[in-house]
Amino acid sequence: MRLTVLVPGGSGQLGRDLAALATDDIEVHAPGSTELDLRQTGAVVTAVTDLVARAERSGSRPVVINAAAYTAVDAAETEEDRAFAVNADGPRVLAAVCSSRRAPLVHVSTDYVFPGDRSGPDAVPYEPEDPIGPCTTYGRTKAAGEDAVLGSGARAWVVRTAWVYGSTGHNFVKTMVRLEGERDTLSVVDDQRGSPTSSAELAAGLLQLAGRIADGQGPTRRVLHCTGGGDTTWFSFARAIFAEIGADPERVKPCTSADFPGKTPRPAYSVLSNASWREAGLTPLSPWEDALKEYFARS
Repeated sequence: MRLTVLVPGGSGQLGRDLAALATDDIEVHAPGSTELDLRQTGAVVTAVTDLVARAERSGSRPVVINAAAYTAVDAAETEEDRAFAVNADGPRVLAAVCSSRRAPLVHVSTDYVFPGDRSGPDAVPYEPEDPIGPCTTYGRTKAAGEDAVLGSGARAWVVRTAWVYGSTGHNFVKTMVRLEGERDTLSVVDDQRGSPTSSAELAAGLLQLAGRIADGQGPTRRVLHCTGGGDTTWFSFARAIFAEIGADPERVKPCTSADFPGKTPRPAYSVLSNASWREAGLTPLSPWEDALKEYFARS
């Protein structure tokens, strides 16, 4: 099956990885925010209408994958209006237009919609149907975006992910590589647990989902979780990064979130269960350790 895919947020790391997966059978248009601002209704109408027209001309199926987001967790606390505009108002406009043009929509969301207060060795990963309860402005804006998309009447799916890193943009992996060359040692929090997710693998998974939806085989569940396999802490993740680049992991020292009192609190536990992804017949992402090795093999 041929797909024609519109990716708002095309200049971000996930958007770029989606664009990189274009083939003869998958046409990807990935405009950045300067080209397509989701808060501008006219621009969104034009973009989705053009998508549907291109798909019709080429005999393919149109799908929108929304990778646009305001992701600056700390800055969102003081730029709440801007964060809501991008993470909630923008998806609301996009979903309404997709509904009117009958274009299916996949909207990317985050682990931050959950409170992240599970703890201890018996902590259970979050399922899509678990009650949400964001504890940051960023999380609240993303939760509002989910509600807007799912309540729009569009054929829409929400895919929550976490701890995403890629070869472009700003992310934890690139920060650790940079700091390894600047500091003798560095302290990384060891009391926050999640699942590192390769944006390249996530992009491939989203396109697989888009293909199923376009073929009329979209999952019954409208909210899915998709992250790298397994889980770890930021501290252990940082040590694994050091090991991959040939640096001494012992240079990374553990600390607690309390050692960074000025930062917006992060979820202590934001591990997402991937059971919904597997049950939908979609290919699970690699264990996070394997994906990290592959990331550096490609670098």
